[in-house]
Amino acid sequence: MTHKRLVLLTESPYDTPNPSKALQDPEGLSAIGGDLSTTRLIHLYSKGFFPWFSDPDPILWWHPKQRCVLKPADFHLSKSLKKALKKIKQAEPKDAQWFFSINQDFSAVINNCAGLRVNKEGTWISKDIKTAYQKLHKLGYAHSIEIWQNETLIGGFYGIAMGNMFFGESMFSLAPNASKVALQLFCELAQKCHIELIDCQVESKHLLSLGAKLTEREVFSKQLEQLIPATTTNPVLIQLGQKTQKQRI
Repeated sequence: MTHKRLVLLTESPYDTPNPSKALQDPEGLSAIGGDLSTTRLIHLYSKGFFPWFSDPDPILWWHPKQRCVLKPADFHLSKSLKKALKKIKQAEPKDAQWFFSINQDFSAVINNCAGLRVNKEGTWISKDIKTAYQKLHKLGYAHSIEIWQNETLIGGFYGIAMGNMFFGESMFSLAPNASKVALQLFCELAQKCHIELIDCQVESKHLLSLGAKLTEREVFSKQLEQLIPATTTNPVLIQLGQKTQKQRI
């Protein structure tokens, strides 16, 4: 039987806890401390860890026993969402039209995610988190997926792309179905971007309804080894994000 224990991270950005020793209560908590440097974040994400904590608590690193993941091809387009998409595509007048983009306003996406989470889950998308992910965005690792109603941002999500993986962090909607549409369109682009798996982190009814499934920690860790042979950025996703023209939905 593996002894469960909480690890205090050292100053080395390559310090790696043993996922199998993550606590059972709270489930998945693996380590505490360290920092949010780009090197540490890239390294720990590639091993399946993610930070989740609220100020003024120390940084907490998680690796759940069961991971919620989505294969892009498994995205479930429900009858209601299909109906909503049809209505969006036929929208008139012009001020009702929706558009899709990548990396056009990363700051706005993460700020919207933070604002909506304050009342629901606390302020875990803190100023330090925003700063850290802005740095990852500038390096080509963090990306924002956006839905607009003309020039108004109404939904989307952000996360980290590495190798053939995308690690989803948080999503928001200011209009019905906006985040669902963002995820559906992103899944359509996944093959072009060589993204084979989307990490949704923690189970929710919302994500499961969209086609996400639970996988065991050991299986997920092996998938990461195959999908991230090296901690490289996703060049196709970066190129798509450099297009300044939004795409009409």
